[in-house]
Amino acid sequence: MSDAAPLPAWRDVHRPVAERVEALVAAMTLEEKTGQLVGLWVGADASGGDVAPHQGDMTQGAPTFDEVVVDGLGQLTRPFGTAPVDPVLGARSLARAQRAVVAANRFGIPAQVHEECLAGFAAWGATAYPVPLSWGATFDPDLVQRMSGEIGAAMRSVGVHQGLAPVLDVVRDHRWGRVEETIGEDPYLVGTVGAAYVRGLEGAGVVATLKHFAGYSGSRAGRNHAPVSAGPREMADVFYPPFEHALRQGGARSVMNSYAEVDGVPAAADERLLTDLLRDTWGFEGVVVADYFAVAFLKTLHRVAATDGDAAGRALTAGVDVELPSVHTYGAPLVDAVRSGRVPEAVVDRALRRVLTQKIALGLLDPDWTPDVVGEPALDGPEQRATALRLAQEAVVLLENAGGTLPLRPGASVAVVGPLADDPYAMLGCYSFPAHVGVHHPDHPLGIEIPTVLAALRAAHGGTVTHAPGCDVQAPGQDGFAEAVALAAAAEVAVVVVGDQAGLFGRGTSGEGNDAADLRLPGEQHALVEAVLATGTPVVVLVLSGRPYALGAFTGRAGALVQTFFPGQQGGPAVAGVLTGAVDPSGHLPVSIPRDPGSGPGTYLAPPLGRRTEVSNLDPTALYPFGHGTGYADLEWGAVAADADVWPVDGAVEVRVALRNPTDRVLADVVQVYLHDPVAEVTRPEHRLVGYRRVEVPPGAEVEVAVTLHADLTAFAGRDGGLVVEPGDVEVRVARSSADVHAAVPLVLTGPRRRVGADRVLVAGTTARVVQVAEAVRA
Repeated sequence: MSDAAPLPAWRDVHRPVAERVEALVAAMTLEEKTGQLVGLWVGADASGGDVAPHQGDMTQGAPTFDEVVVDGLGQLTRPFGTAPVDPVLGARSLARAQRAVVAANRFGIPAQVHEECLAGFAAWGATAYPVPLSWGATFDPDLVQRMSGEIGAAMRSVGVHQGLAPVLDVVRDHRWGRVEETIGEDPYLVGTVGAAYVRGLEGAGVVATLKHFAGYSGSRAGRNHAPVSAGPREMADVFYPPFEHALRQGGARSVMNSYAEVDGVPAAADERLLTDLLRDTWGFEGVVVADYFAVAFLKTLHRVAATDGDAAGRALTAGVDVELPSVHTYGAPLVDAVRSGRVPEAVVDRALRRVLTQKIALGLLDPDWTPDVVGEPALDGPEQRATALRLAQEAVVLLENAGGTLPLRPGASVAVVGPLADDPYAMLGCYSFPAHVGVHHPDHPLGIEIPTVLAALRAAHGGTVTHAPGCDVQAPGQDGFAEAVALAAAAEVAVVVVGDQAGLFGRGTSGEGNDAADLRLPGEQHALVEAVLATGTPVVVLVLSGRPYALGAFTGRAGALVQTFFPGQQGGPAVAGVLTGAVDPSGHLPVSIPRDPGSGPGTYLAPPLGRRTEVSNLDPTALYPFGHGTGYADLEWGAVAADADVWPVDGAVEVRVALRNPTDRVLADVVQVYLHDPVAEVTRPEHRLVGYRRVEVPPGAEVEVAVTLHADLTAFAGRDGGLVVEPGDVEVRVARSSADVHAAVPLVLTGPRRRVGADRVLVAGTTARVVQVAEAVRA
């Protein structure tokens, strides 16, 4: 018979979770309750530069670690992502901090640890994968899921429980600085790829956090934090669906509110958004965390709260459960507001139950929990680098190769010019560790190997490769033009590498707080391209950027145009492989590329009057549309067949197309399926993506792609704002891009106008099967 004392109810794993939670809620003081609703960002005020908006202002006078943990602590903020930390030493330091947290509070509850992980675990020495815009360019959810599974495993190996990703904002204005963090300008693409990322992260045992809910990317003039004027139909049709995908198809356990104010209501104070829609309609049961300082911003920036206590009350009532990154309004101001009767304790308890439920799910309240991690962290191993390379390869988009300049002829002399040709940071988005944090520690090594385009081309190309930067990314001055032009004139081919430098809040040309006035290449880069084109040497314009830039001045003049979006630490070899022909380009644009710098804002999701018309002299037609991408050889697309010409409003239809590879190498393409609704009760886009399938076809083989579309995929927000399936004529368009329709299948949706809800079908079913094998392969 054991003499061991019985476990407290909250530690008894045999009890129902709700019972364990209620035992803690009943035993806690108000201060202990609010302690579980806050984070703590140790070292944020000494990081050497802001990595969050208003970080310096908001962290002045912040309480110390010892002061905060005495009543317990909800979350530890970015112990690996605030300064360069060796992962082994960081894991040991985190374990010590967790022991201190456990020892300080009378219930022994550890903190939940979160980190950024948008383009890889944002820690020193961790793999820097391509940015989300490159994920979108792959149209390959399975590969994205593999990547996020690796990210999650790396995070778990050092004691991190939650990742602040993915970003599910849909691009509406390409001038917005955070375009690089998005997956693209189409909600279906964002939703399906975003859900895949969530599945990988959650499958590794890490809580995925969807952000930024909702409407953040719709800011006026593309300015960060600017007000959003989207109406309820735009919110329902464009901004909400990716979050539905990631919750229902991905299983995300956390949501982060947006900084946006939509029609005058900040998201952090919007009960209709965070409770009525997210929880009551969609059934979300996880934890809503505040974007950094967003609760305090209700007072300081939005001015919808007079005091910090009022801000805390508004956010809690709306549905924000945890204040991040550090205790501010949910500390003493919230306690005072509850004690004075201005904020009911019931809203504190509601948030507390959600937080404790998640901690139990993570095993943090189990009796055998330990902060110690087992084994050596593997943050940048061969498997991670191989996935990063594959993603980067699939994301390279060949826009144009009219001059047949690519692939580079073996042995040809090549001049590689431009400010990004020999810059490792050219590969990285603003949420990669080196660009986000490492730049504030210039004496510290990068922690990972990042071959530049120049180095990778020299390794992959057999001919002479010369180099001159020509100019800076954004600083004025053409002093370097002469050398770059001379090298280009003397070479057989010139590769001009231009684009962006990622950074934060004005310290770059792309990234959070780096919004653009127009879509002209930054600094002197446009002029550099023009100077090299004037030499008469065949020119490859290679754009490494975080947003699309206007390239209309170069089309038809450059031998080739290539676009990739911050391709990560393996981006140099990936690009070199495409330029030399070792890799066939297979990326497709997740965002439209404009013809003129001032022709936006606009995406392909425009109704008739948002497109080119005879009533305006301005033409917003993209130079290269959403979904565009070419290769060095083309697959042969066959006829399109549908299994019916009548489509019940509650049924499904299947369309099929065969792709044949006439070459002796594997070719990849993306079958894109768009829906055109010629007449509807509200204006609709000309067409919108409702299904896609990336397919690789073996040499000489034929692959049949079948896409099954449920009528729910035709739903849109009707006149009353509710989602409806409307009967009538439609077209299913099977296409190579949003502007290159291979075949259109007319169908008739039959039956009564049908209202759909949160249980509707969100994803098209797709299959790809080899139907013919080449004789040589068969033999």
